[in-house]
Amino acid sequence: MRRTITGMVLLMLLGAGACRSGQDAAFNQPLEALLELDSTRVGISTVVSDLNVPWEIAWGPDNQIWYTEQSGTISNADPHTGVKKLLLTIPEVYRQRTLGLLGMAISADKAQPYVFVDYTHLQKDSTIVSRLVRYTYTMDTLKDPLVLLELPGNTGHNGSRVAISPDGKIILSTGDAANGDHAPDTNFINGKTLRLNFDGSIPADNPYPGSPIWSRGHRNIQGMVFTTSGHLFASEHGDAVDDELNLIQRKAFYGWPRVEGFADRPDEKAYADSFPFTAPLKAWTPTIAPAGVDYYGAHNIPEWYNSILLGTLKAASLRVLALNPAQESVTTEHIYFSGKFGRLRDICVSPEGDVYIATSNRDWNPGKGFPLQHDDRIIRLSALRANDKIPAGLPVEKAATAPVAAATKGASIYKSYCEACHKTEGKGVPGSFPALDQNALVTGNSASLIQTVIQGRTGASKAKNSPYGEQMPAFGFLKDEDIAAVTSYVRNSWNNHADSIAVSVVTQTRKKLTGNVSDEKK
Repeated sequence: MRRTITGMVLLMLLGAGACRSGQDAAFNQPLEALLELDSTRVGISTVVSDLNVPWEIAWGPDNQIWYTEQSGTISNADPHTGVKKLLLTIPEVYRQRTLGLLGMAISADKAQPYVFVDYTHLQKDSTIVSRLVRYTYTMDTLKDPLVLLELPGNTGHNGSRVAISPDGKIILSTGDAANGDHAPDTNFINGKTLRLNFDGSIPADNPYPGSPIWSRGHRNIQGMVFTTSGHLFASEHGDAVDDELNLIQRKAFYGWPRVEGFADRPDEKAYADSFPFTAPLKAWTPTIAPAGVDYYGAHNIPEWYNSILLGTLKAASLRVLALNPAQESVTTEHIYFSGKFGRLRDICVSPEGDVYIATSNRDWNPGKGFPLQHDDRIIRLSALRANDKIPAGLPVEKAATAPVAAATKGASIYKSYCEACHKTEGKGVPGSFPALDQNALVTGNSASLIQTVIQGRTGASKAKNSPYGEQMPAFGFLKDEDIAAVTSYVRNSWNNHADSIAVSVVTQTRKKLTGNVSDEKK
């Protein structure tokens, strides 16, 4: 069921009992906490620690946990002992912020397994590209690299998840490379899912003859997994709103950049009337920054059977998305570990039903209080049996309860839409997101601040005006009273001491920006 390996094939290859706490071989790592579900107790332990941003974790042909690190290495770890082994260093990897060695998939052919990786590379002319490369795995060695595909990259939005389909094809997600207009256009392979043969050639039954494109209209897919029914699910980053979980289908169009989520704005509805699109199964606003996914089809944790497991970065939580029997829709969502382990980058389910989660707290945008001393880690969740000995005094985790209301409306809006980039203390991220604390734009002319919030910023003016080149999404969808609340909040937080902004000022500024203002007021 794992996105990188066809589950039933792997079970037959490896045999039952590849990894089960307290059954086939005891794990050496001590329990650190418990998760209590309706009828199941789940033990929580750390398998490996002190990693350099593990971006992909997968179950390998050697019954080990394989993982990529963003800095350019592929390693494996024994799930029982935690012993790590370096398999390969790729010197061509270009690591910067979200760039580096990213996705990985392992074929299920035990006689001749291939390993497919996707990484960013800096050309001699300083242009960024993404590369899909195939390695041959033999006797703990990855050799004979073959570049299957090279496509335009950017400083962000590179996609890069890799999966193996049940019919033995490579599926690669490509981000829009910060150019949304390329996502729907079949002349470009950015903003797509691509389907290739193992040698990099294009399958004859692809929907667009001679093209690797399988689906289009994607912003930045961050997780992919095939379920037992053969359905491909993908998690995707939205802009300011509407992170998505999509069911990927042949030749489908998913709307980006003209439609986000369910086409519930007037402009989106008008566009969808002329250009039909495939709506997501689920969308999140405020955004949660969904990351890696896996399918849970084991019975060890019956509460999670037939679910998509989703890690999140901004929300720093594990989401369990239960599917209907046909595996075509999401029926419920449960949230676990909010903020406990920090950013969760990827998930791997072992053949025996243990869940492994990779943290991402040493990446470019860690949350408050992270990284911890031994981050990053790979954490195991394993169902406990009735007779397992549980140390006294372990912390107990449960599903998240409803969040406590924020002290003010402005603080609540800030937490939902701004905090992930500009941080709790308003300090931002050096080189990416500016500090709001003692920022002249924040404390100066209110109209300039309101315009920035409503219209966003493209990031194109970095060299001219600021060292910060990251795009800022437009928040014009917020109500005038919400914009007034959040701008007033940032103008009076930290070391800022500026006048609050009235709703009427936001309303008037919005009218001027849209040209909807009477002549005597122009």
